Formats: sequence, C-alpha cells, structure tokens
Amino acid sequence: MAWADQIIQGLKDADVSIIAYVPDGITWRILSKMEQDPFFHMVPSSREEEAIGIISGAYAAGKCGAVFMQSSGFGNCINALATLNIPSRIPFPMFIGMRGGPGEFNMAQVPGARAIPGILDSLGLQYFSLTREDELDAIIKGGIALCYAGRLPVANLLSTLLTGGRDAPA
Repeated sequence: MAWADQIIQGLKDADVSIIAYVPDGITWRILSKMEQDPFFHMVPSSREEEAIGIISGAYAAGKCGAVFMQSSGFGNCINALATLNIPSRIPFPMFIGMRGGPGEFNMAQVPGARAIPGILDSLGLQYFSLTREDELDAIIKGGIALCYAGRLPVANLLSTLLTGGRDAPA
C-alpha cells in the first residue's frame, strides 16, 4: 500500500475523520484522496493556527481530527500549541510535509524545517520522522494511540525520503 493510503487507513482505523489543513504540494497527495472519501470532513484553513483551532474545537465537541501542513508554516502555530493544546491537553495528530531535505531546490526552506524537531522537543511533544513505507502502519497507528492516551498533539514529519518532496517549479 502506498504511503498516502497507509496514512489514510490509519486515520480511518482510529476514527479520525475531521481534517483541517493548509494546502501544499506534499500533503496534497493525501488530502486530494481524502477529499474524495465521504468518511472525511475536510476543512481548508488559511493559516496553520486556524487549523489547530478548528481541530481543538472538534475535540471539545467529542470528535477526533488531524491537521496537515507544510514545514514552512509550522512556525505559525507554535503559540497555539504552547498556549492552547499543551496546557489544555487537547490531542490531535499533525502531519507535516517536510521541506529542506534531500533534493530541496529552495534553500529558504532549509532553516525552518531543520528547526522543527528542536521546537517540538522544547514543547515536550512527541514526533516521528516518517521515512519508510514499511514502518508507516506501526508508526501511524501507534502515534495516534499515543496522542490520545497522552492527551497531547503528536507530529508526523513526512520526510522527502518517503514522499519524494515537492517538485521544482518549471
């Protein structure tokens, strides 16, 4: 099963049906499939912290959701994570399409992406670097279970080794 399909199946198995996202070229490979699936309720967002607010509200209403974003937008949501989700113990899985890895064509993407693991460590949030399809099932299912058991967000960093990255503009 392809990496995008494995993530979708993991979300379905955990009954994570509300998806808030900021569109980008990497995660759109998953999001476009979810748009076609009636299981998911898709909520496009203009900013990453807006997506987090939507999913946090869904959790307060008894629903489970996930947030999808690109690494270059992660910095926009640090305050929401630090002041809403962590102190209020509002869990959700995050899927972050990483830029700045092998094959990156835009060097402006490198510093922000490189900082994400350290920021997550500083916030005390668990994260997993997803690099291989043969590990996805265990990491996605286990990470979602950990997220809700610990009542904290868990980040899944979608490596270019897994996704192939974003194509350079023509």
